[in-house]
Amino acid sequence: MIPVSLLVVVMVGWCVVYLADTILRSSSTHRVSYELWLSSRGLMLSPFHVRWQTTVFNRLFAYCARINPRVLYIWFSGGLVFGIAAMVGSVVLLVKTLQQTYAQMTTDNPRIGGQQALQVVVPGFNLPTSQLGYFFSALLLSGVIHELGHAVAALREQVRVNGFGMFVFVVYPGAFVDLFTTHLNLVSPAQQLRIFCAGVWHNFVLCVAALAFLFLLPVLLFPVYSTGSGALVTEVVQGSAADGPRGLSVGDIVTGLESCPVRGVEDWTSCLSHLSHVPQTGYCIPVASLQPSWAHGRAFRRLDGTMDCCSNSSLTDLCFSYMKPQAKNSREREYACMPVRKMVMGTPVCRVNSDCSTHAHTASVCVTPSLENQTRFIRVTHPPNTHMLFVGYPPHLQYAVSLTNFVPRFSFLHLDLPVFIETFCKYVVSLSGALAVVNSVPCFALDGQWMLNALLEATLVTVVTERSKREMIGFFLLLMGSALLAANVALGLWMVTAR
Repeated sequence: MIPVSLLVVVMVGWCVVYLADTILRSSSTHRVSYELWLSSRGLMLSPFHVRWQTTVFNRLFAYCARINPRVLYIWFSGGLVFGIAAMVGSVVLLVKTLQQTYAQMTTDNPRIGGQQALQVVVPGFNLPTSQLGYFFSALLLSGVIHELGHAVAALREQVRVNGFGMFVFVVYPGAFVDLFTTHLNLVSPAQQLRIFCAGVWHNFVLCVAALAFLFLLPVLLFPVYSTGSGALVTEVVQGSAADGPRGLSVGDIVTGLESCPVRGVEDWTSCLSHLSHVPQTGYCIPVASLQPSWAHGRAFRRLDGTMDCCSNSSLTDLCFSYMKPQAKNSREREYACMPVRKMVMGTPVCRVNSDCSTHAHTASVCVTPSLENQTRFIRVTHPPNTHMLFVGYPPHLQYAVSLTNFVPRFSFLHLDLPVFIETFCKYVVSLSGALAVVNSVPCFALDGQWMLNALLEATLVTVVTERSKREMIGFFLLLMGSALLAANVALGLWMVTAR
């Protein structure tokens, strides 16, 4: 949920801005000077909305529009093709997302929700408040690049740009360009399409560029950060199973989980998933060190059917099960309560007793921790420290620790710098891609509306000669696209907030 303090700060901030604006506008002495001040700086204020517009960047847009006209023509023509394809693809994607949302509403299977390509993002519900900085920064960058595409394409088609601006609606930032409508209506439908498609085209290019940057990040940071030597711990949740004197600490490098090597975060995740789905690993222990279960009390059966042989208050001992080395019945098992750290440190892993004969010079037996179902005993290797011993559900260990693939080569480098870059790029990929999809939808008030109108004018003018009929076709198509998008947003919000 969204922290109450954050909601209070946002509401109080907007109330103060609106109250000050109302007082100054109603003041007979300050009204004129205040409105002149707002106008000179391109500011406009309304409840929960502030907007800023300037002509400072017009020269930059004009310069970009003059760079190699032939290349720009090919570039924006490619954007035209992409925009038309994206308009069709966005409708197909929204239909599929709507079907997936409906399927998720009618089932209790949590995996179905994770398969959706598009999801409504609500801060505090499915977006952690700690990630808001990344979210708003990536959203603003995606919006600026989107409008930059419109501005340069418009100037290239001889359509005047009145100005560029940015706004904040409640807490969401955005950008816009103001085009001279008269010039826009005079150019051909194909020219209009190049202008209207330029926004989603540049969002797509930004998405691909951020994705390429993510893949090249290890190469770009190679001089100062190394990869492949382990997963670096950047955060440990306080009070979690990984916290404590013998747990993990920020700066530790995890190189293994049991016999599964860890060279990066992907290995860490796959190893934990593997260990949670395979039987518990065993350890080769000398027969002479075994202590029968009666030394600590009689072995008893837990509610889930598994056996325990240690006192419930024991923090250092663990119940192990094993086959008697000389047992006639191969299914007969014995139980021993032993000091876990002393027994398993540096011992080889095994599945059956025969695995220990190749590793030990003395008579040894393969002992397996006797734990509750889905609980695992895992040795976490993080040299030069001794193993961290974890007993619990493996996904809990994954949630308790944050890691990165990048290990700094120099002590003065910040551990989190690659994480910041990586996380920001991921948000840019998601949000810029989402803007490209949503703005392509033939929906009222979105780029898709103008893209559809221009496309119909370019393709149906010889088939449907009456302009009013073409407009009627466009209206019904826009109505269906708007209903489709509204249904996705409404159901998506319900799924996020109500469930």
